[in-house]
Amino acid sequence: MEIIFLGTSSAVHSKERNHVSIAVKAFGDVMLFDCGEGTQRQMLHTKVSPMKISKIFITHYHGDHILGLPGLMQSLGLHGREKKLTIYGPKGLDKVRNAIFDFGYCKYEYPLEFIEIEPGIIEETEEYIIKCQSVRHNVPALAYSIEEKKKPRFLREKAIELGVPVGPLFGKLHNGEEVEIDGKIIKPEQVLGKPRKGIKITYSGDTKPCEEMIDLAKDSTLLIHESTFTRQDEENAEEHGHSTAADAAYVAKQANCKELILTHISTRYNGELSKIILNEAQEIFENTKIAYDLMEIELK
Repeated sequence: MEIIFLGTSSAVHSKERNHVSIAVKAFGDVMLFDCGEGTQRQMLHTKVSPMKISKIFITHYHGDHILGLPGLMQSLGLHGREKKLTIYGPKGLDKVRNAIFDFGYCKYEYPLEFIEIEPGIIEETEEYIIKCQSVRHNVPALAYSIEEKKKPRFLREKAIELGVPVGPLFGKLHNGEEVEIDGKIIKPEQVLGKPRKGIKITYSGDTKPCEEMIDLAKDSTLLIHESTFTRQDEENAEEHGHSTAADAAYVAKQANCKELILTHISTRYNGELSKIILNEAQEIFENTKIAYDLMEIELK
């Protein structure tokens, strides 16, 4: 999986940080999480092609998370897109859709689907599962997780011992199908090892620290968590439904995450001052990094 941070600022962008958006390249697909103003322009500095985006997941409807959506949608139409685009979001997505369709004179001649979602499983394939969870912001908001489904290891020697000839039957067994050898049924569980845990990425959107976030992030390979403020502005964070760096680190620690990346950084911590946020989090959860615009991470 590849994660590209297209924007890492909070409500006000700066010369250093664009409004928030994250692209995930995985499973032959490109998914976008939030779409702040300027997102499509940020893509020009990356290898992310807007035309390859199939799904957009919106955490909530504050402007810094959605104002890039109308422009991106219109640009896709101008470039002759034919592929379907699916946009997911919490309750209220219908109003956003209607506002976009009423904005300007643009026609959308490619398939568009807007899906309002509730907490739980959003999509499940043979390769991955995407879930969302309600979190605690000052408007209805969701957090998301993507988890890779990893097949159990195939026990080749065990299969040969049971009389399975090397070849296509190995693949059938590895895919969970029974096979027959000389009148004897060989079941997948006879030749498969223990289930393996795949890569899991969790993205908080905007939220106070909460149990719901900890539950969703449980055992994540990577937690991407908002970190708008430091402890010094804890009251401000509480009032506006945001997290401090320490809050994000606490969630990562309680959820047993392997790595934490901080994003949605207030402009008051630009430049060298961003180290204040990073240091505060690392005091609680050592394996922490702070995101910057166009930062790329590959997870294997």
